Amino acid sequence: QLQLVESGGGSVQSGGSLRLSCSASGGTLDLYAIGWFRQAPWKEREGVSCISSSGDSTIYADSVKGRFTISRDNAKGTVYLQMNNLKPDDTAVYICAAAWACSLYDGPDYDLGYWGKGTRITVSS
Repeated sequence: QLQLVESGGGSVQSGGSLRLSCSASGGTLDLYAIGWFRQAPWKEREGVSCISSSGDSTIYADSVKGRFTISRDNAKGTVYLQMNNLKPDDTAVYICAAAWACSLYDGPDYDLGYWGKGTRITVSS
């Protein structure tokens, strides 16, 4: 069964950058769109970005447009989330998930049930 693993989290000061990676074991990512979500304490899970299986199409939440860039290298079986100009409001656990089609809502497109456990980002002011 496909298992997703996130990496690249850490602590950074406001204005800093981090790059997250989402890789898989037990299967391949290139069949699926991949979405990034984040879960902050006492907040609902929020869709951040998504990339189509081919990488030709991407979508972003308004809160991260112009600061985050999603990409994928199917040869390496990895999806990346480059996060620049980080803000304290970006502090959260970031989770990647496989989808039938790109969406920022964890609805039916994510019924595959392939979610990682997340990697924590802390942005200090």
